[in-house]
Amino acid sequence: MMQNKLSGLVGKSSGYVESLPAPVRRRVDGLKGVQKEHAKLEAQFQEEVLELEKKFFAKFTPLYEKRTKIVNGDLEPTEEEVKAGEAEDEDDEDDEDESKDEKAKADDKEGADTKGIPEFWLSAMKNSSLAETITDRDEEALKHLTDIRMEYLDRPGFRLIFEFAANDFFTNKTISKTYYYQEENGYGGDFIYDHAEGDKIDWKSGKDLTVRVESKKQRNKNTKQTRIVKKTLPTPSFFDFFNPATPPSDDDDEIDEEIEQKLELDYQLGEDIKEKLIPRAIDWFTGEALQFEQDMDDFDEDEFEDEDDEDEDDEERDEDDEEEDEDDV
Repeated sequence: MMQNKLSGLVGKSSGYVESLPAPVRRRVDGLKGVQKEHAKLEAQFQEEVLELEKKFFAKFTPLYEKRTKIVNGDLEPTEEEVKAGEAEDEDDEDDEDESKDEKAKADDKEGADTKGIPEFWLSAMKNSSLAETITDRDEEALKHLTDIRMEYLDRPGFRLIFEFAANDFFTNKTISKTYYYQEENGYGGDFIYDHAEGDKIDWKSGKDLTVRVESKKQRNKNTKQTRIVKKTLPTPSFFDFFNPATPPSDDDDEIDEEIEQKLELDYQLGEDIKEKLIPRAIDWFTGEALQFEQDMDDFDEDEFEDEDDEDEDDEERDEDDEEEDEDDV
């Protein structure tokens, strides 16, 4: 969104280039021509990366379909798949005592009638960047979420599809949201986010999670009769995700910062679902993905420091060494 804020600077010049001698300006124009060739290759690179993504997405799809069946209790994992998962757990935990084995046997008996993995997607979402958008009221509806999948469009962009079992909140079996990119590549050949569109949710009567109803008692000044007036007011909900803000048009002179922030957050959430949640749903369900991201943040903070701080530490050490030498004398 910063690009929009900087758009007003496009075409403005300090006057330096215009002041250069004609032969130098000619060379500058020549370099611009070279840069155009570079831009064409960058655009080609991004397009080929997209095609490669689509190629491997087709290979990932059968795995996603198997995951959906296991989550919803339509398929049991093979012994080989279970052993591979257990081997990964053993890498994290070296020892298992007898009490854990006894607990596991008890859990096996209790869970014998449990179908699939209950609340799989809700748990995964609550461990992801989507957590802050999910309210307590939303959870009751999201417990019925059976799958989240993605598909590419014929034009630049992608669609996120949320599939639900029958529930008390809405009649939709699927609710999708489509992210569109601009037809022309941006600076550096990257795809530029254009806008998003979400499906209309067919809420059942009184079950709309994006609004709340306030009741207020009013008294008639003349007759003294009272009545109850109900107002429907918007309230935060995860399901606002399917009703994204409208980007400002090119004709808008002023930039609404609140709209810009909403659009930026909306795009980031869509990318997180596409690039993180869907490919590694089991890691978000167990919380391992969250731990990994936290470890990466800690690594970034712990391993790097400002050079000025480093110089100050060196100076302090030098001063300490000098004081020790004086004491020895």
